[in-house]
Amino acid sequence: MQLLSTPRPLTRRRTVRWLAALCCAALPVLGAATRSPAASAAAAEVVGNATHFDGLGSPYGGCGLPQRELDSQDFVALNVFNTPGDYSGSYPRPVPDSRASIKGVFDNGRNCGRWVKVTIGDYCTGTNDGAPGRPFCRNGSWVADKYEGATLTMLVADSCADSNAWCRDDPNHLDLATDSLNRFRTGTTPVGTMYPDHWNNRHVSWSFVPAPDYSGDIRIGFLRGAQRYWPAIAVSHLPNGVHGVQYLANGTWTDAVMNSDLGQSYVIGATASGQSSFTIRIRDAADAWVGGERTYSFSLPSGCAGGCSQDYTAVPYTTGSSGGTPSPTPEPSPSGAAACTAAWKLTSSWQGGYQADVTVTNTGSGPVTGWSVHHTLPAGVTVANRWNAVVDPSRPATTVHNASHNGSLAPGTSTTWGMTLNGDDRDLGTLSCTVA
Repeated sequence: MQLLSTPRPLTRRRTVRWLAALCCAALPVLGAATRSPAASAAAAEVVGNATHFDGLGSPYGGCGLPQRELDSQDFVALNVFNTPGDYSGSYPRPVPDSRASIKGVFDNGRNCGRWVKVTIGDYCTGTNDGAPGRPFCRNGSWVADKYEGATLTMLVADSCADSNAWCRDDPNHLDLATDSLNRFRTGTTPVGTMYPDHWNNRHVSWSFVPAPDYSGDIRIGFLRGAQRYWPAIAVSHLPNGVHGVQYLANGTWTDAVMNSDLGQSYVIGATASGQSSFTIRIRDAADAWVGGERTYSFSLPSGCAGGCSQDYTAVPYTTGSSGGTPSPTPEPSPSGAAACTAAWKLTSSWQGGYQADVTVTNTGSGPVTGWSVHHTLPAGVTVANRWNAVVDPSRPATTVHNASHNGSLAPGTSTTWGMTLNGDDRDLGTLSCTVA
């Protein structure tokens, strides 16, 4: 975030440290059970100042995922530090337990992957630039206007550690994705015109909420540079964030080390011995096991033997339970429930491009009334055209949903959509499908 010198905030693309350079050394365990006062207070609705920024850093945001892999393009950043009046940039990340009092609501990444419901509040009529040591909304007042009360549910995907009043003086500050500002809704209607002329770093109220309309299961991908001796993964599509990952080693569950404070990234094996097959289980933000101690088993892709070259390499997995044998995913759906799978095939190719068709199948015992498919594009590959599927502007371009005519599927039936792509890498990996 840049220091703002005018009442209207400058947009900025957040710069994030590239932490995979730490790859072959284990990071210290940082007392994951220690919670900051700010993080605890944020469980209830709070009021704070809101700024905006125009995108995650490259290759990862502060939670350890590329922007295209987020569940939603409506995302926020939380404060790393809580140091009113102190704008020093010299504090270590992650914040050690000995300095727990200065942890911001980012809480060393432990609030990554959670969702917040944000409600628009008052507008400032004065200077609201976040200058260090200066009051918010100087020479003006906070007033209500027609945008007040508009809401949007947003994903925690980044961190704010900048040396200004927003990130240091206000423990409830939120930094919102710029493109989301006009997607706030009053009822079902987007506000449309709040930004830029009616923004000026408004008040907002917000609270943590469960993932909206959650279905399916988590996603797992290896980070750039991951290999047998540094198996760094990112977990996403979480029902309620992630507070810890354990991996199975010689029959014993072992706490994985968070990848610095990238809260959705963990190193899931011993860096000295090396391994290529993994079984993990995950604790959510309530310290409950995701899926009731569900386990996820998967392997390092063969292309990552010398280190994954892409910033995110998605992997398929099988599921089981901590006391049982892993079974194929997705798990059988209960009687009358809907479920779906998606599989792609190469249908034609040419120099510099190719066509892929995707088949979506209802694998459940109940009707599907709508579906979405998530896929990962290889590095350097872009989508030129799609048909029979629609991109949701609030979600990544690699997540599509059904068109109006092909969302309904009876059990055992399928539909197909397709796309042409620019690029020579023709591996789209494993696709995931969820029902609406």
